[in-house]
Formats: sequence, C-alpha cells, structure tokens
Amino acid sequence: MRALLRSVLGLGGADAQPRVKVLFVCMGNLCRSPTAETVFRHKVREAGLGPLVHCASAGTHDFHVGSLPDGRARAVAQKRGYDMSKLRGRHVADEDFERYDLILSMDRQNMESLEKRCPSEHRDKLRMLMEFSRRNTLAEVPDPYYGSVKGFEIVLDMLEDACGSLVEYIRERHLGDTEAPTDR
Repeated sequence: MRALLRSVLGLGGADAQPRVKVLFVCMGNLCRSPTAETVFRHKVREAGLGPLVHCASAGTHDFHVGSLPDGRARAVAQKRGYDMSKLRGRHVADEDFERYDLILSMDRQNMESLEKRCPSEHRDKLRMLMEFSRRNTLAEVPDPYYGSVKGFEIVLDMLEDACGSLVEYIRERHLGDTEAPTDR
C-alpha cells in the first residue's frame, strides 16, 4: 500500500520525476560548483529526498568542458567521503534557465554573468549559494584554484554548511509536507 501511495504521489521508483532542480554555477565548473553539486547530492540522499531533487553544476565560461574537477578538490572531497569522479565540466546552457528551479552562483562575478544571459522571466531563480549559509558570514565562496589545498578545505566547509541549509529550505519551501521516501 505504501509503495502504491508513493508511486501515485511521485515519491519513488526509477521513473519518478524530480520536483526540484538545482544548478550550481562557478566560472569554469572545475572547483566550487562540482564540489557543491557533490555535497548537495549527498545531503539530499541523507535527507531521503533523492527521488525528489535533481542537481547539476556548470560554468559561466567554457574553459574546462569535459574535464574532471580539479584534482585538489577531488582529493579533499574524497577525504570526507565524497566521490567526484563521475563529474565532467560543462558550460551553462541557455536551456538551463528554464530547466532549473534554483540557479546558485558561487560569487558575484558569476552572478553578473548569469544575470546578463538569464531571460527576465527566470531571474527569480538566480541566487547566491551563501545566502543559505548558517555559520559563514561571507557572501561569496572564494575561488581556491590559485591557492593551496587549505583553500579547498575551507571551501568544502562552507559548501557543507550552505548545502545542508539549502536542503532544509527546499524541503520547507518547495516540497511542503511531502513525506520523504523511506527507501535509500
């Protein structure tokens, strides 16, 4: 009975359609946005919302299309149990503005790039990821690319905080009282 109810409500099964789609964006889709995608996906699964929420990442520039995320980002993430090995860089597509419900920029510069491209009817989808942070007061996720491994660790700390709060926001604002699927 529970399986039937979940199926009717669209809460489970391999062919269930996500109800919320989130896109994380940085400049090259090499460090910050793929890390955010990975952390957020993990937190969505932990919350039991996997079938309801889809996420991806992209870059405002096409520097690293098809590339693995930065090796330092992957190594730092791996130490905390996150696997980024299946991700490949991609460029923000025009269709993304319609396809995604939330488009979250890592910093102001990339937000400006998104705002220039985004059709006016989708502007309300553009947000800064750090708006969702509870512990950090920084408005932007700093780009660790030209720094040391410590910068990647700091960025991961920030993303874990913001993505955890983002999952709560999505559950409350976009999914309402929907009971999370029990199958994980």
